[in-house]
Amino acid sequence: QVQLVESGGGLVQAGGSLRLSCAASGTIFRINTMAWYRQAPGMQRELVATITRGGSTNYSDSVKGRFTISRDNAKNTVYLQMNSLKPEDTAVYYCNADLPFYSGTFWGQGTQVSVSS
Repeated sequence: QVQLVESGGGLVQAGGSLRLSCAASGTIFRINTMAWYRQAPGMQRELVATITRGGSTNYSDSVKGRFTISRDNAKNTVYLQMNSLKPEDTAVYYCNADLPFYSGTFWGQGTQVSVSS
């Protein structure tokens, strides 16, 4: 099967930066769109950013201009560079990958990002 493992979360002061990574492993033939989601306490999970296999990106309005999603197809890895972090960015961040061979998507276990004011 397939596993997604996130890393790079932590505690940072407002205005600071973090870089999240998510590596997919297992029997992988092709990964289409990869994405980052986040879920704050008591809130629904929300989409943060997506990137296609060809590198086209989309961002939620709340992170546009501050976050950058990228990927390395050879390493089956997606990244999220987060700059100018705000307390409202505090959440568990999850990566998601669309693997057409399995006719579905896979989720990572999540990594905590906490931004202090």
